[in-house]
Amino acid sequence: MDYHQPQFSDLWAVILGGSSGFGLATVKKLAAHGMNIAVLYREPAAANRELQATLSKIAESHQVTILPYNSNALDADARQQFLAQFTVATGSKPVVRLLLHTIARGNLKPLAAAESNCTEPHQLLTADDIQHTGYAMAHSLLDWARLLLDAGLFFKDARIIGLTSEGAHRYWESYAAVSIAKASLESLATYMAVELSRFGLKTNIIQAGVTATPSLKRIAGSEQLLEMIPERNPMGRATQPEDVANVIYLLCMDEAFWINGSIIHVDGGEHCR
Repeated sequence: MDYHQPQFSDLWAVILGGSSGFGLATVKKLAAHGMNIAVLYREPAAANRELQATLSKIAESHQVTILPYNSNALDADARQQFLAQFTVATGSKPVVRLLLHTIARGNLKPLAAAESNCTEPHQLLTADDIQHTGYAMAHSLLDWARLLLDAGLFFKDARIIGLTSEGAHRYWESYAAVSIAKASLESLATYMAVELSRFGLKTNIIQAGVTATPSLKRIAGSEQLLEMIPERNPMGRATQPEDVANVIYLLCMDEAFWINGSIIHVDGGEHCR
């Protein structure tokens, strides 16, 4: 390696859901090591202007290219529009080192009303809610992987990373649809790790500890989850987005090429208790 050149010079990351939390922290980390980044997100106009200003500063500071796409990563037409623009920017070369899926878009509703309250039917989780959440937070990863693969954009040694949570395997109030989606993502990643490996792709899932992200705040009882962390986490604090970004960076390194099909806990040992 030429240590006079940025570590990931000429390589790209495609980050789905990069406007905050784990996604934005990863943008900052990878840009600091010379990786160019395409960031997809959905934000209203005012927030979009602020985010684009932030991304521009990151790009200028580290002399990398960051392409912001304020579009619906779950829409097939939007994916094709992204592909058309991205291939122009990259010259259709196989430069994508990382596809990171951090989309947090799901329904947080109970399965049934408690006998003592008057929850209306529309406030209960439906099969459509489960289906839409599953596509947003799990199955869309496969569509994106195949989009980049079919276009020949993946680097010869590339990484696909998704994010799961402890809620995939335990009860959290009103979390059923997301829990089902996360469990599905873990299963999907197993099959992707095997069937896409012949193309040089390594697929792994990160299970982060409880992190004070905008997504967590939408979960019922999230305040209690955070209050328990100093006692539950062996390291005595909550996971930070930067902790997860650091591990994503490590997984992008050449030395991580043999890690495939794994669920990697990034939680300071929180899952041990």
